[in-house]
Amino acid sequence: MSTIDASVARWSLDETERAGKPLIVLLHGVGSHEGDLIGLTPYLSPEYAYVSLRAPQTYGGGWSWYPLALPGAPAYEGVDEAGDAVLAFLDGLGGAHPTVSLLGFSQGGSLSLQLLRKAPTRFEAAIVLAGFVVPGGTPAVDDAVTAANVPVFYGRGDVDQVIPADAVARTEEWLAAHTDAEITVYPGLAHGIAQEELDDVNAFLGRVRGA
Repeated sequence: MSTIDASVARWSLDETERAGKPLIVLLHGVGSHEGDLIGLTPYLSPEYAYVSLRAPQTYGGGWSWYPLALPGAPAYEGVDEAGDAVLAFLDGLGGAHPTVSLLGFSQGGSLSLQLLRKAPTRFEAAIVLAGFVVPGGTPAVDDAVTAANVPVFYGRGDVDQVIPADAVARTEEWLAAHTDAEITVYPGLAHGIAQEELDDVNAFLGRVRGA
């Protein structure tokens, strides 16, 4: 059973400053760590508190949310187990935050969409950067995502050589079928995050909060 080590989670604000703020959970990519995406927070909306989690499995010099398999097509059960770990972490926060949203990069992006499948009414929004949806969701699970109508932002580069083309196509098809996603492709961007993309994320968050 996977668990999140809350003691190493990196927060953007001190506890007294973040109480009562909407929360965004940052989910890093494979081989990375909790100190990675927290570096984006100076460029993201100050309306939110941010927490960056460490994935539970070791991978090289970093961490992984679930076992790797065929690129872009991990075993559904392993991703589901990682989702359970994140939900348990959020349970531990009690009612400290009025809403919770997700921002995941690459493998963390796949986990963000899996969390929508596991608890579609729990999240205000999901931001997926250079990620993908995991194959294997049942119609009942994915129909619950449709019913929840959670806003999703999906950004990727058009020269990303890490996420396979079939995983990108699967993700865009799934998003079109089950969400009202904003999909933006960034010319010349490889497997990374650009300032233009962060600007678009902030605009998206503004629309979410203003809805």
